[in-house]
Amino acid sequence: MATRTIGSVEAKVGGSTRSIRSVQTKVGDFYVWMAAAIALFAFAAFAPTYWLQLPAGTFVGTPLVHIHSAIFSAWTIFLVWQSYLAANGRIRNHRAWGMAGIGLATAVFILGTAAAIASLKFRMALGSADTARSSFIVAMANMLLFGGFFTAAMVNAKRSETHRRLILLATISLLPAAISRVTYVMAKGSGPGLRPTLGPALPVVKQLMPHLLVVGVFILAGVLYDWRTRGRPHPAWLIGAAVIATLFVLRAPLGDTAQWQGFAEASAHIAG
Repeated sequence: MATRTIGSVEAKVGGSTRSIRSVQTKVGDFYVWMAAAIALFAFAAFAPTYWLQLPAGTFVGTPLVHIHSAIFSAWTIFLVWQSYLAANGRIRNHRAWGMAGIGLATAVFILGTAAAIASLKFRMALGSADTARSSFIVAMANMLLFGGFFTAAMVNAKRSETHRRLILLATISLLPAAISRVTYVMAKGSGPGLRPTLGPALPVVKQLMPHLLVVGVFILAGVLYDWRTRGRPHPAWLIGAAVIATLFVLRAPLGDTAQWQGFAEASAHIAG
């Protein structure tokens, strides 16, 4: 009788399917937990500089900041929900919600770019315009990675193994903003109205290691899980990690080029 292996479990085709379902459920659960971990990290990272300041009435920011926060937070919650649907075999519901996901991802990209430009303009007004323009590449690189991975995930929507990993990579690419809040609070402490975007931009090179470390931990979790269940990491993790690492390393030298400085200057004027 024909057999097939799912992860490390061998199941008879045409025989009992209970073992197949159990393995599929366990795999699905991993993605639910990954999505939940990303969401919890993001909310916790932004708590001192945003969520805890809102009820205290100490937060200082424009309406754009609140809209941006709402959309990005909604995306992480949406990821958990979609992962839950897929893990429980509710694929029809998962796909039905997919159109809303495309709209939400588009809003993430647009509002993320708008918030980055607004922050650039504010920091240029504080002085150290060169550093502000160079640092602008960090946010824009995040948006580029998110948009690229999400688009690739949609192209591979029918290849579920690739699709789910690319969606996670897209979301992981957004984490540097949260990581920056953590390093800011560790260095400056928390207090009424404090957040990193209200101060001068941090040199890009000083942001590299914290960003690589935390993003790398999430990617490594996916790689190790694949190794345990598939015997090897899925190519999406390896290619995604290489793309992220390369772009992260190139941010500092590219941000100092005349071409990027000119692009950032033009972007600041777009913001009015």
